[in-house]
Amino acid sequence: MADFPILGDIGAEEFLADYWQKKPLLVRGAITDFEPPVDGDELAGLALEPEVESRLIVGSDWQMEQGPFDESRFASLPPSNWSLLVQAVDLWVPEVAELLQHFGFLPPWRIDDIMVSYAEDGGGVGPHFDYYDVFLLQGSGRRKWQIGQHCDSNSPVADNANLKILADFAATDEWILEPGDMLYIPPKVAHWGTAVGDCTTFSIGFRAPAATEMLDDLATELLSRGQAPTFLTDPPLRPEMARASISPAYIAQVRSLLLETLNDDQLLAEWFAQYMTEPKYPMLLDETGEKRTASVQTFESDGSAVISHYENGLKA
Repeated sequence: MADFPILGDIGAEEFLADYWQKKPLLVRGAITDFEPPVDGDELAGLALEPEVESRLIVGSDWQMEQGPFDESRFASLPPSNWSLLVQAVDLWVPEVAELLQHFGFLPPWRIDDIMVSYAEDGGGVGPHFDYYDVFLLQGSGRRKWQIGQHCDSNSPVADNANLKILADFAATDEWILEPGDMLYIPPKVAHWGTAVGDCTTFSIGFRAPAATEMLDDLATELLSRGQAPTFLTDPPLRPEMARASISPAYIAQVRSLLLETLNDDQLLAEWFAQYMTEPKYPMLLDETGEKRTASVQTFESDGSAVISHYENGLKA
């Protein structure tokens, strides 16, 4: 028997070695006799609240509307071809948060949230790809999933101001997921889910911050520490360089200065633990009770190891 039944017949070690961030995995009956903890009506109720992040995707051209919504909007929706997406349902519904217990083979600080979607027949968000890992757990009803090509920032997208729908999608595999089935999608793999009748899907997503985002946050952290700054110095200069374009030697100096600033494992470890445990919605902590934790090992000057614990971006 697998050490984590949600992965089916394979063990966590095999999954992490052969599938994680490498290739999709379909698991039939990932949760046996799965009874979804929320339904479409409950999701619609959450989408009425201003604190809850929600979206509607309507029509075959995937027009997006941002919540919160009024009850009258749901009454005016067509009988098919629409989907309601509600972010971070795990923060609002404890029974949804309990689903995270199935994913103990991954660091908890990597988890972003559980988005839950309700769709009427034909509903979905179109062919797209993400830069993060996601497990798609089928709740009620059925959904057709198609897997396509590997994508990147150069992959052409359709003329849609709100959603990055792929202009070209070439399906390589197709499955119908039933309640309790699960599909793992690695980053940059094109996929397209379409409701077969009405259905709900639980999307367990994982944090994947961009390098630019991390550098921005790290710069703020460095400034807050009040450390003595290091400054750019000139490379060997020649008179003609005053009239020329910026010399590659200057660029090399800049790179060296930045790398020197980053060459501090303890600083990076402490900052990274803070960064990855930042709450998804810091301003709503009193309402959500969100709690993100991580531990990091650093070393004293004498070489002795120290384990530090962080909670919601703060050292505990």
